[in-house]
Amino acid sequence: RTPAALLCLINSDKGSAIAKIVGANAAKHDMFETTVNMWVFEEMVNGRKLTEIINNEHENVKYLPGHKLPPNVVAVPDVVEAVKGADVLIFVIPHQFVNRTCDTIKGHIKKDAVGMSLIKGVDEGPDGLKLISDVIKEKLGITMTVLMGANLANEVAQEKFCETTIGCKSKDHGPLLKTLMQTINFRVTVVEEADVVEICGALKNIVAVGAGFCDGLGYGDNTKAAVIRLGLMEMIAFARIFCTAGPVSAATFLESCGVADLITTCYGGRNRRIGEAFAKTGKTIEELEKELLNGQKLQGPATAAEVNHILKHKNMVDKFPLFNAVYQICFQGHPVTEFISCLQNHPEHM
Repeated sequence: RTPAALLCLINSDKGSAIAKIVGANAAKHDMFETTVNMWVFEEMVNGRKLTEIINNEHENVKYLPGHKLPPNVVAVPDVVEAVKGADVLIFVIPHQFVNRTCDTIKGHIKKDAVGMSLIKGVDEGPDGLKLISDVIKEKLGITMTVLMGANLANEVAQEKFCETTIGCKSKDHGPLLKTLMQTINFRVTVVEEADVVEICGALKNIVAVGAGFCDGLGYGDNTKAAVIRLGLMEMIAFARIFCTAGPVSAATFLESCGVADLITTCYGGRNRRIGEAFAKTGKTIEELEKELLNGQKLQGPATAAEVNHILKHKNMVDKFPLFNAVYQICFQGHPVTEFISCLQNHPEHM
């Protein structure tokens, strides 16, 4: 049996939805230990500890209300206690907290544990791009995989059919992780290009903010389709420049982690919603996060800033006008109406 620990900041809808899947599969398959430890960052909800509510009522009443978690999922407020003895560690935390979390659990995990990151973001390293999975791998010294796809958390929790992609270079770990994650309505494909899968998951959030700008400015589906297409072109170009593990296959962008995740995020995700509100209200990203996201963090603008720094380092900002426009509008005071000119004058149209 493989003890499966879900390492996530459960103060999110996505962490709760994944906990539901992992808990059910751990109970169903003999290869896993039944109990799944889930790290919950403790907070008070109506005068009660969130961990106590989850463990007694099996529901994350704040972040994913109305969806029952399996009773074998145990909320643990101490992250070191949560990961003890685990062979599988699933990371679902905002990427701003990765370093601190890894520093806390380092030395308390099994050396042969396998990690899976659902974190959608990138870091800037001394040589340019640094993937979040690489940050975790360097910090903890464990094998890392990633899971990305068109998986809006509320729909996953409702068990509506969707697909996802696991990026895993190891042929040994892929089948195990697929068994842990797949259900009849959550279909998993495993591919070897883990770095491309992860880059897709990060960059699509930048494009979704741009799609939200279009919605807020009153443009229609034709304009949004252009945003999606041009954004996908920039995602592919970025991956081909910065993925050094080997050739970048166009086929990976046709998996759920690529075009499917991009489409669903540009129509239904929180980055799109905040982008729309930003264009309509003139409020800052920080103000809108507090008002609309119930304490959760937005990844699109932060990723746009990190990508902009990486591109500046390579003197390539001008080759990615859509990414750059999102950054300039979010952080440099450029008017949101400028976003349309980035589409009109995109190199793809020259």
